[in-house]
Amino acid sequence: MLKNESAHPKAEKPPRIQGYDIELNNKRVSRIDRLVKNYEKRVASRLDQEYETDTKFSDRVADKVAAFGGSWRFIILFALFLVSWILLNVLPILPVHFDPQPFILLNLILSFIAAFQAPIIMMSQNRQTARDKHEAVIDFAINYKAEQEVDDIQAHLHRMEKELIELKQIMAAMQPEKAEEPKPENPGE
Repeated sequence: MLKNESAHPKAEKPPRIQGYDIELNNKRVSRIDRLVKNYEKRVASRLDQEYETDTKFSDRVADKVAAFGGSWRFIILFALFLVSWILLNVLPILPVHFDPQPFILLNLILSFIAAFQAPIIMMSQNRQTARDKHEAVIDFAINYKAEQEVDDIQAHLHRMEKELIELKQIMAAMQPEKAEEPKPENPGE
């Protein structure tokens, strides 16, 4: 929609709205950008508010567990846990090894973690998919509304253009053929 009429950096002109003789200076462009960003923030915050009010406590816990389970922090902490578990049970640090090789208790713990973590992550992903679909529907509605408004404005401009042409034709028909008018003389010369 916006275009810069000049490609040469020295002769840079302010951008114009395409198809119209309206110059946009930096102040207007920054104001438009600010308005668009403000609108996007309001829509996003409204979606977040809807999300928070419609979300059950268990779903929020699932989201937090999934977020933690998919983070570097979890990977590092889990790697440290595994290394320390193995070292405590292999090296003669403790007098009694609570889980000697082949680490059957560790396998049981890892199986429990995997058994609980996988469905929790799936629940969170399903909810995120539903939220993304909801946002896509809202985006579609906003875009559709904007398209309808643009179509309405365009139709209005076409009507105005037709009326202007008709007025010009009426004015031309009402004016008699102009005889060549003498040029006024400048008394100061």
